[in-house]
Amino acid sequence: MATGSVTIGNFQLESGDWLENIELSYESWGPSDAPVVLVCHALTGDQYAIGTENTPGWWSGLIGPSKNIDTNIFRVITFNVLGGCSGSTGPSTINSYSGEQYRATFPTITIRDMVHVEKRGLLALGIDQLHAVIGGSLGGMRVLEWGLLYPKDMELLIPLAVTPYLSDTGIAFNYIGIHAIESDANFHNGNYRCSSDIKGFETARMAGLVTYRSEKLLRDRFSRRTTSRGLFEIESYMKYQGTKLAQRFDANSYLTLLRAMNTHDIGRDRGGVEMAAKQFEAKVIAVAFTHDLIYPPDDIKSFVQLIPTHQYHIVNTRFGHDGFLTEFENWGSILTGYLGVKAWQ
Repeated sequence: MATGSVTIGNFQLESGDWLENIELSYESWGPSDAPVVLVCHALTGDQYAIGTENTPGWWSGLIGPSKNIDTNIFRVITFNVLGGCSGSTGPSTINSYSGEQYRATFPTITIRDMVHVEKRGLLALGIDQLHAVIGGSLGGMRVLEWGLLYPKDMELLIPLAVTPYLSDTGIAFNYIGIHAIESDANFHNGNYRCSSDIKGFETARMAGLVTYRSEKLLRDRFSRRTTSRGLFEIESYMKYQGTKLAQRFDANSYLTLLRAMNTHDIGRDRGGVEMAAKQFEAKVIAVAFTHDLIYPPDDIKSFVQLIPTHQYHIVNTRFGHDGFLTEFENWGSILTGYLGVKAWQ
């Protein structure tokens, strides 16, 4: 395993703004000369997809020696996304001009900005060709843009739990989160003392969780039971998850990434989704999850059928959208099958 960061220099964003001395933190596993699989994390993820024995990563059940994404065979690299808060350039980074953190002055970024920066990060690591790009949700948005911005750079694209653009429902839930954070008195226009002081951040996380989990999962898990303090267990759980995120994640990064997700539309400036779908050159394996409120399986299926070379899989799960972060035993074999060339012969 190797962890570290790469400096990619200055970069002009889609907005026209420039970011200087951009750094991307990364995790890398597997033989240095093996085919490379780029893994893209979701909204509150980080570069530690595998992690360590003491601190397992968010996909440690899926990636590793002899696992579904086998690090005996592949070199697996994950970047902390531009705008994140785990070492990559983001709102908590020191602005070289002011000598202070960017905070709320961090410029607006898009999914395409993220992908262009990740491309430079790979080049800085000496990598100019990929075997596959894989990711879910925000990570899946980047997978799709990788296939359109750099169509000859990979053999496989595996977007999980993502549609070709973020729906109005998705934007609406993002706005609830943005409004909750920015309306909190402790936000101070982005100049807060620490994220855990912002109760609106907890609310934003709770609103997101409603879209990540299915009604069936919540019903089966909580069944209107109450705690010894008289709260419904679901209330206690939501409070715990909101507090947990506010303690580990930066609120300004959360806002930056939510707004970036709102820009997701592969058809923008490409003649619409149908025209954009025809531009994929890599093989696309789209995976949807039942009960996904924001990224409905039917929408994913309709979209992927527009792509010249594609496969579509639906995973039956009670987790809903969060299915791509759990139950690997139920769907990890899909990845294993397609990462091998025999699946396409």
